[in-house]
Amino acid sequence: MKLHIGGKETKEGWKILNIQKNENVDFIGDISDLTQFEKESVEIIYASHVLEHIEQKKVLETLKGVHRILKQNGEFYISVPDLDILCKAFISPKLNLEQRISMMRMMFGGQIDKHDFHYFGWNQEIMLYFLNLAGFKKLKRVESFNLFKDTSDYKPFGIPISLNVIATK
Repeated sequence: MKLHIGGKETKEGWKILNIQKNENVDFIGDISDLTQFEKESVEIIYASHVLEHIEQKKVLETLKGVHRILKQNGEFYISVPDLDILCKAFISPKLNLEQRISMMRMMFGGQIDKHDFHYFGWNQEIMLYFLNLAGFKKLKRVESFNLFKDTSDYKPFGIPISLNVIATK
């Protein structure tokens, strides 16, 4: 199985896990609780702009849960807002006030509903640290996954804001 966490867009060969019910969603749930999936039952997991919604105290446990359901040599495709890029953009004199407010919302979430809050800030160093603690053995940063139309390739004001990593079990 290939599992798209937080997605809505259907794609052949992929199942969708989302916290909110939708006609395209196969499983209702949250990345922080993957107990509905058997150990080593998933070949690839894709999560774009999902991990920043996890409470700080649940980050390592969540990543260990992802690791648990991945098959041996399975891959976890992760995209998160890159806090290093967002901070640099936020203080850049090239952006006007409205643009800086937009960057600030990317740091803390749009907060349009109870699920749209960011609890954790990620950069490459923090990402690699937690993935290693969770047991992932191979980590690779990529520019794009080119899988779904989502925020992994989002470039507000011409600035690519996502940290995209492939972690292998």
